[in-house]
Amino acid sequence: MMLTQLTTVKNRLGVTDTTDDTLLTNYIKSAGARFENACHRLFERAVNAVEEFSGDVTEIRVARYPIEAVSQFHLKENESDGWQLQSDVDYLLRRACVISLGGAFGGQRQQAKVTYTGGYVLPGTTPGSGQTALPDDIEQACVEQVAYWYQNRHRLGLLSVPADGRTFYQLAMIDLLPQVEGVLKKYERWEN
Repeated sequence: MMLTQLTTVKNRLGVTDTTDDTLLTNYIKSAGARFENACHRLFERAVNAVEEFSGDVTEIRVARYPIEAVSQFHLKENESDGWQLQSDVDYLLRRACVISLGGAFGGQRQQAKVTYTGGYVLPGTTPGSGQTALPDDIEQACVEQVAYWYQNRHRLGLLSVPADGRTFYQLAMIDLLPQVEGVLKKYERWEN
């Protein structure tokens, strides 16, 4: 999953050759995974995404939003009977990220699932009607994080500590840039 395109990162860095394309692509993918982990959500749009929840839940905070459409609900009481389609489920989409059910359609010992379409259209693809492009600030945060990792690729994980004319190296914790963390704070999903 790539929250920006390779060409965008290369333009930011002023890189024109293809020598480090694989490295940069891996950094872009790593940034995307790190961003999703930090935000407790998935950014990439998916059709027919499925999420499971307890049958007694009435507020479903899905991992991919904004939600475009909800197509089905299922309930399972045991493995031998499997999933049973639930018809006429009363629900409301709130702020395009929470599915509020009119009431629980199962009990605590039952498993439910919802099938829906949601998430952002990633850079390089034009959003269709009713779809939402990845916000520009998320893409730019990804570009800056990847640029930082690339520019510091020979020093990542090292922290120098000078003492008595000598330099000692120790491993440092590699995390996100402060400005990137600030952007991601706005897109965090409350965990279930």
